[in-house]
Amino acid sequence: MTQPITGLWVACATPLEAGGGVDHAALVRHGARLLAGGCDGLVLFGTTGEGPSFTAAERLATVEALLASGIAPTRLALGTGGPAIGEAVALIRGALSLGLVHALILPPYYFRDATEQGIGDAFAAVLDGVNDARLRATLYHIPQVSGVAVPPAEVARLRGHYGAMLAGVKDSSADFPQFLAFRAAAPEVAVLVGNEADIAQARAAGGAGTICGMANLVPDLVRAMFTDSAAAEPTMRAAIGLMEAPFIPTMRAVLAAQTGEAGWRLPRLPFRPATAETGTRIAGALARLGVRKAA
Repeated sequence: MTQPITGLWVACATPLEAGGGVDHAALVRHGARLLAGGCDGLVLFGTTGEGPSFTAAERLATVEALLASGIAPTRLALGTGGPAIGEAVALIRGALSLGLVHALILPPYYFRDATEQGIGDAFAAVLDGVNDARLRATLYHIPQVSGVAVPPAEVARLRGHYGAMLAGVKDSSADFPQFLAFRAAAPEVAVLVGNEADIAQARAAGGAGTICGMANLVPDLVRAMFTDSAAAEPTMRAAIGLMEAPFIPTMRAVLAAQTGEAGWRLPRLPFRPATAETGTRIAGALARLGVRKAA
């Protein structure tokens, strides 16, 4: 039986061509570097990948390009959430048809006065609409961005009804008590953290691992949070502290400086690019911390 997402998965950034389309070749290179460097998998079109800014067709075409490059479908997950349940269902079905089983699903994020039970019902409608036992759904809790929380009690209810199809929760709240609330409510569900500095304490509390954005820039340092957290955690916190808001344009500028590929600087609207100087400065500061980029 297919397992939930565990270990170190990268919330993968999405490179763009000059015309604004996904640069599949650049993403293949980036993904191959990360996987060869010890990352366990890639989550496409989450928050770091600017998922809500891309159409379903763009997302599935990108999956096809990565699969054609030889990346195994078991090492890919697709961000599929959205306000319209039917569109989420169609996108997940499309991913399953390509061989992917892992989907990262946001709650419907427009009506912020929905009840907790209503949020749970929306997730249930997605799972019922997909109606495929292969699916391993990871619910995505990032209320500071989406405006809508994933209720721990609803995670427990859904797991009780759908079993392994409701495989995990990604907690990107950076609020460790929230992580513990997910663990307490549904101990059989794989709970992953988005905040890299919390990896060690999350694993000590039974966490399954991480899906995180900093692994695009410093995958070796994130891996060290699994193997030597006492030494790595101060450096990890320092690396996070170097990043400037908004995170996504800054991360892109750093990637451009690290790779020498200027196209990484271009985000999708509504973001505007960070300066090349910003990327060079932060990339240099990361290097001085003694952390390595993806080779």
